[in-house]
Amino acid sequence: MSLLSLDPALDAGIDDAVAILRGRSVAVLTGAGVSTDSGIPDYRGEGAPKGHPMSYQEFLGSHAHRQRYWLGSHLGWSRFAQAKPNAGHDAIARGEAHGVFGGVVTQNVDALHHKAGSAKVVDLHGRLDRVRCIHCSQAYSRAAVADMLETANPWVAGLQVSGETRPDGDVAVTHTADFIVPPCPNCGGIVKPEVVFFGEFVPSAVFEQAAALVNRSEALVVAGSSLAVNTGMRLVSLAHRRKKPIVVINRGVTKADKVASVRIEAGASQTLEELVRRLSF
Repeated sequence: MSLLSLDPALDAGIDDAVAILRGRSVAVLTGAGVSTDSGIPDYRGEGAPKGHPMSYQEFLGSHAHRQRYWLGSHLGWSRFAQAKPNAGHDAIARGEAHGVFGGVVTQNVDALHHKAGSAKVVDLHGRLDRVRCIHCSQAYSRAAVADMLETANPWVAGLQVSGETRPDGDVAVTHTADFIVPPCPNCGGIVKPEVVFFGEFVPSAVFEQAAALVNRSEALVVAGSSLAVNTGMRLVSLAHRRKKPIVVINRGVTKADKVASVRIEAGASQTLEELVRRLSF
């Protein structure tokens, strides 16, 4: 019996998606809705944290902003790093292993597709577990930077974290004037997580990787994204221009609804799990 057979409309939607996708090479584009079942909230869904993450201009513009960012990000990192892949991540990895999916482009920065075992992942907005100096480009692991932050700020260990962790691993903080942001050990420059901040452009080489995956695929599945960020929508538009079938799985409206071949109004985890199950047979 189908896991979703008690919901006829959803069951029929998945059947429609299977009919379109079967026998085609499929690329997957994921957003924050794929990670909500791992305990990471999205930006726009019900219960999403208020406000928006710090912009690239704010981060570069003042030391005070960097103090606020790094303290909040450091306090949220332990929660964020403990997140585990959910059934949706596992389904995508299993689909790749079975030849159902040719790869995944993710707008998320949580690295959960990698943890789930997906081998072909394009991290469109980077990964929070990596840090790089914006001056000399020296790369560091997030764990190494966390050690530097704790050494420079031993008092942080006693802080109690309140409030939800945001989709970028941040938490709201106050009284950051005493927080020391360690400089790059290599050149003394500014270190920044290897993620695309608001107001920052996706590196052209990364977008080209994502576009290449969409171009060599014969269909596209969009899961857990409203596509409010233009970079993701550019990939959908690329698939649409090339007349590739597009399946959209999301709770709530998306920018791709008008071009979707199949639109499934549902959560990502269970839907992806059932979609891969049916496509694997």
